[in-house]
Amino acid sequence: QVQLVESGGGLVQPGGSLRLSCAASGFTLDYRAIGWFRQAPGKEREGVLCISTNGASTYAADSVKGRFTISRDNAKNTVYLQMNSLKPEDTAVYYCAAGGRFKNYRSTDYCRRRYESDYWGQGTQVTVSS
Repeated sequence: QVQLVESGGGLVQPGGSLRLSCAASGFTLDYRAIGWFRQAPGKEREGVLCISTNGASTYAADSVKGRFTISRDNAKNTVYLQMNSLKPEDTAVYYCAAGGRFKNYRSTDYCRRRYESDYWGQGTQVTVSS
């Protein structure tokens, strides 16, 4: 089955940390732009962190710079989002996505959704609350 599956979401107190995982099955993540997006209630989906197709650049939204990092493990066909110093405003459903293979997507443009994604995960809820 071709899919992206996120995991690792949950309830965390402000200042806490979570690591989200996004495992791909049925296709390979290499040579694709990949990203994490989030959508809070009543808001549009926004790009949080993205890696370009060639892996040379990473884009981070201003709201998460210095707190969140993205990484990929091609051997495990998995992408990770490490979230530290979480704030209540980080509460959202988090989605991972993957662009077309060998398509030369820049990280900034991919996060700003100027390109279509080939695959989306089903989302995982992150709630930051005391």
